[in-house]
Amino acid sequence: MTQPAPSRTHRRPFRDQIRRNKTWIVLIIAVVAYLLISRMMLEAAGSPPIRFRLDVSPLMRSPWVLKAHVAGALSSLAIGVFLLSYTKGRRLHRVLGYTWVVTMAVTAISSFFLTGLNGDHFSFIHALSAWSVIVLPMAVAAARRHDIKAHRKHMTNMFLGGMIVAGLFTFLPGRMMWSIFFGV
Repeated sequence: MTQPAPSRTHRRPFRDQIRRNKTWIVLIIAVVAYLLISRMMLEAAGSPPIRFRLDVSPLMRSPWVLKAHVAGALSSLAIGVFLLSYTKGRRLHRVLGYTWVVTMAVTAISSFFLTGLNGDHFSFIHALSAWSVIVLPMAVAAARRHDIKAHRKHMTNMFLGGMIVAGLFTFLPGRMMWSIFFGV
């Protein structure tokens, strides 16, 4: 009888570590890009002072489609944070999951009626919205056929890209969210 070889600690190749940590890599790249772009925009505007203040009047004066977009985004963010931190597979997860899909769809679809970051044209953020509209049904279908790995991947990536990365860029200087929280 042969004895099994002694177990060795297996180091993951660098490529596997990147795949495992790509969520953090995307977040770091998004934050660095946001900071660089914001700094350039602020310097171009003469480096105005930045002070936190809350003034929702620009949102109150905005068109209904923007109000629907913000309401959908805030709802998606709150529900998404809860879903990612709560026990999966229970009835509450399914009910809130379908609610999240609806609020995410409202957020993504309403964004196609909003422009401004790139003049009157679509911007890179709209690509994330298109991606969300395509991936939402795929993620729901994966959950319904009990393909939890695909469901988790689609939903987590959509939360990261559609909520966190796109949400971060709504706070660029000169945009409405900037003026609500940091306007002078």
